[in-house]
Amino acid sequence: MFSTLLRTAVFCLVLAACKQTGSVPAHSTSAAPATSAAATKTTRQQDAPLLTGADQTELYLPYLQGKRVGMVVNQTSTIGKKTHLVDSLLSRGVKITVIFAPEHGFRGDADAGAHISNSVDARTGVPILSLYGSNKKPKPEQLKNVDVVLFDIQDVGVRFYTYSSTMHYVMEACAEQNKPLLLLDRPNPVGYLIDGPILEPQHKSFVGMNTIPISHGLTLGEYAQMINGEKWLKNGVQANVKIVKVKNYDRNQFYSLPVKPSPNLPNDQSIKLYPFLCLFEGTTVSQGRGTMMPFQVIGAPYFPDKSFSFTPVPIPGMSMEPPYKNQVCYGRDLRQLELKEPFTLRYLLEFYQASGQKEKFFNKFFTNLAGTEQLQKQVMAGMSEQEIRASWKPGLDAYKAMRTQYLLYPDAQ
Repeated sequence: MFSTLLRTAVFCLVLAACKQTGSVPAHSTSAAPATSAAATKTTRQQDAPLLTGADQTELYLPYLQGKRVGMVVNQTSTIGKKTHLVDSLLSRGVKITVIFAPEHGFRGDADAGAHISNSVDARTGVPILSLYGSNKKPKPEQLKNVDVVLFDIQDVGVRFYTYSSTMHYVMEACAEQNKPLLLLDRPNPVGYLIDGPILEPQHKSFVGMNTIPISHGLTLGEYAQMINGEKWLKNGVQANVKIVKVKNYDRNQFYSLPVKPSPNLPNDQSIKLYPFLCLFEGTTVSQGRGTMMPFQVIGAPYFPDKSFSFTPVPIPGMSMEPPYKNQVCYGRDLRQLELKEPFTLRYLLEFYQASGQKEKFFNKFFTNLAGTEQLQKQVMAGMSEQEIRASWKPGLDAYKAMRTQYLLYPDAQ
């Protein structure tokens, strides 16, 4: 208790000083690039608990007092495992004027790609504005009654997971409207993984905003620094971002999420498989949507091995129109798979060869997910996984070198 009070007192003193200098007591992306992970590597004690940015209320509550706050949050925005950040801040006297909801909605119960309408949170009475569909970026009038935007959402470390794209647009809106952004950082569950093809700028979309690999090995705080540092926002503007870092984060270990990040990523196994299984959304293969095993099973009616099967059906809150609805799919059960390599093309190549469909195996979404036309061409040309992965190496090497400038935590070893 004493240490917490001491930290709060110190924070308030620093805040008072910063009011005179114009700075803010949190890590800012406008500061000098972070030192390399090797230089800052420390040994984490086993008994030191991991604390997300949201958990460390003493580091950001003083900054929010007296301000009108806009919240970019969803069901993962909790203090600990149960207390939602919105409820906690309101109980502490913070004035929340608007909640911005990403894909899947504020409570996280909407299917992927489903329309999210504006509404009012029944529990708190705070207006909710959707940042999905036609309004992916906060409009000037939506930020009019906001002094600071707070962003706190759990990401899964994959380029095509759209929460990071929402962050990109929020940063851009904040930069254009001169609003500070307070980012409460959270671990990347697969922060040790950097793999997949680098996105090509001509294939930019909401499932791939910037020139990073499929698995980027960054927390959202680190990614925000990269977006600013590389001037990826429209017209090269830079957002005034303050980051509350995760305490005792070890990037070498898989981080088990206390709250499922979206309806179809229900457990640790689905999150581990997601970086490469999501590519199947651009093919004629089901990824298990419409079952209680999404992103843990894959299959199609045409797959020749009949030893495992599943039948997708509508499931409210998960998938109402799953691929192959009410049709038996045969394929692979990966629920108990222990990955020797955390990223693999083995199953993509296997199902492509089994389909006999050639270019019809892919749809237009595949290029958006892959971030390049080359992967589809390589698969159709019969290239091996080793050959395909070799083509990624120059891009990945350049990305890894650039990435070290923006790390907030020791790198994986």
